[in-house]
This record gives sequence, structure tokens and C-alpha cells, in this order.
Amino acid sequence: MAVKKAKDIMTKKGKVVTVGPKDKAADVIKALVKNNISGMPVVDADGVVVGVITEADVLTARSTTSVAKMLGETKPVVAHADATVTELADLLSSKKIKRVPIVDDKGKLAGVVSRIDVLKAKMKKQKK
Repeated sequence: MAVKKAKDIMTKKGKVVTVGPKDKAADVIKALVKNNISGMPVVDADGVVVGVITEADVLTARSTTSVAKMLGETKPVVAHADATVTELADLLSSKKIKRVPIVDDKGKLAGVVSRIDVLKAKMKKQKK
């Protein structure tokens, strides 16, 4: 049986909700609530992942605060499509994050893997 990888379990780019660095906290809140999610990738005009914004980031932010200001200079934690489920689980756990953007070789968003995606993959493996 082949080892499951990020590309096998990720939510693909077309279905991933994103915001840009120039968007405001109010835009983030609207997207989070509308899509019933707790965080999303921040991508620049070229589709390169520059961060991840979460409900915790906007909880106390003013509605006019930009995403770029909330992110600061923090480098985003990302993974590549060939990362194994075990590697993804280790990354999510060690970095204490709930989701990780999956990027191509140019840093462009390909998808997202969340904790629940990893757990579902582990559950399917246990059933076999």
C-alpha cells in the first residue's frame, strides 16, 4: 500500500478560502464566519503563501487593521505536496498549528491540510 501524502488528503487550491495581505480584519472575519472555518492562507497577488491568518489573530484586531500588519514579519509554516501524513502530523504537532498550506516549488498555494485531514487519513489506515 502506498504511503499517503499531502497531495492525497489536502483540500485543493480551488476550494481553499484565502485572503490577501492588503485585506482588512473585517474581511477576514467575514470570510471565517461565512465559510465556518477558523483560519486560512494569506496569498500575495502571485499566489505565493505569505502567512496564515486565524480567528485568534482577528479576535481583538480593529476592523480596519490590515492582514499584513497582523501577520508582521512571521515566515509562514508550509509543506510540499509530497510530504507524508506522518511528516504532516509531526509538523502540525511540533508547530502547534491547526492547518498547513501546501505549496509548490515556487511557494504558490496548492492546497491546505488540516488536523482533521491527517486524522481521517490515519483512521483509514487503521481500518485496513
